[in-house]
Amino acid sequence: MAAEGQGPTAGEYIRHHLMHLTNKKQEFIVDFSVINIDSVVFSVLMGLLGVWLLWLGARRATAGVPGRFQAAVEILVEMVETQAKGVIHNAASRKVIAPMALTVFVWIFFMNAMDLLPVDLLPKIWEMIYAGMGHDPHHAYLRVVPTADLSTTLGLSVSVLLMCLYYNVKIKGLGGWAHELVTAPFGTSRNPIWALLLGVVNFLMQMIEFVAKTVSHGMRLFGNMFAGELVFMLIALLGGFAALSFTGGLLFVGHLIAGTVWAIFHILVITLQAFIFMMLALIYLGQAHDAH
Repeated sequence: MAAEGQGPTAGEYIRHHLMHLTNKKQEFIVDFSVINIDSVVFSVLMGLLGVWLLWLGARRATAGVPGRFQAAVEILVEMVETQAKGVIHNAASRKVIAPMALTVFVWIFFMNAMDLLPVDLLPKIWEMIYAGMGHDPHHAYLRVVPTADLSTTLGLSVSVLLMCLYYNVKIKGLGGWAHELVTAPFGTSRNPIWALLLGVVNFLMQMIEFVAKTVSHGMRLFGNMFAGELVFMLIALLGGFAALSFTGGLLFVGHLIAGTVWAIFHILVITLQAFIFMMLALIYLGQAHDAH
């Protein structure tokens, strides 16, 4: 940390804000025993908020002229249903997949929207609580944007992968899907040696496709939200330097302008990223229904 009596440097400030509240110190690059408690808590809270709002919209639905809230929920449901119909042609599957897609969109939107809160608001509150519990406030770490955590976004994408595997077996049958794994995308041959070689190549290509789709699905959301979080931290630093410099007035104005412009633009980003994640989930599930 910085010298006694001084605030943290820009690097220390950013490093502190990028640390998670965890159950233990991470010892390896990939350590599944580490749980990012802040990501779990805020993702659950945002999920409950999304479910409650959707339930509230369904509970208040009337056959007459809808209010603004009901109209917004109906537009959202109709949009997701339209997208699901365009990709998932199995009506029975849509009864499960369309509500799932709606839930995913709302959930990710609210998790992304945590980025619009002032950078230091919740971390400072947690710092005071942590200090009140007798701990060193400098070690009070808290990140409030679950989708800026790679473990959260990859968890979501792996869940989509598991659903894809389920529908591959359900729609095509275990034997039909196994046959597809060794015959697509390059087909097969009547020659047993070539058929074996093509089967191995096809299987490897299918595995690479599943892994690549899952990793890119989660990384895309994480990358965009992590970048947005960093920009908000840099903008917050403008306000911090404004309080410490003689030209603070100009920096403070820049802080307000940059923060406002980025927040307005970020509303589009958080909505677009939620929509993209939902659409990719629908597309991947639609591919699980299609035979090669």
